[in-house]
Amino acid sequence: MNININRVKIIVTVPIDNVDEVRIALCEAGAGIIGNYTHCSMSSKCIGTFKPNEDANPYIGENNRLEYVEEEKLEVVCNFEKVKTVIKELRKVHPYEEPAIDIIPLIDEDDL
Repeated sequence: MNININRVKIIVTVPIDNVDEVRIALCEAGAGIIGNYTHCSMSSKCIGTFKPNEDANPYIGENNRLEYVEEEKLEVVCNFEKVKTVIKELRKVHPYEEPAIDIIPLIDEDDL
């Protein structure tokens, strides 16, 4: 079996107030295309936790204090050749100093 990775799924958690801005930036940069559809995404509500150290500059919360934040986990598919551009745009609009970004390779069903 020969598998080529042509697409990935990008997953990022975002404060609820910033989800639409991040979603639009991802899709305008070329993510979220499925067949003849653009701006495809999926999100689900979640609780994020983090504790900024003394060198951090947190968007939400205080240094050296454990925080619990209502967020949305935003997911989009992306062609492999556009990933760096999409991630660059994500980082421009995401409010967090260090957003948690997952890039997961996807297997095309034609390769199975």
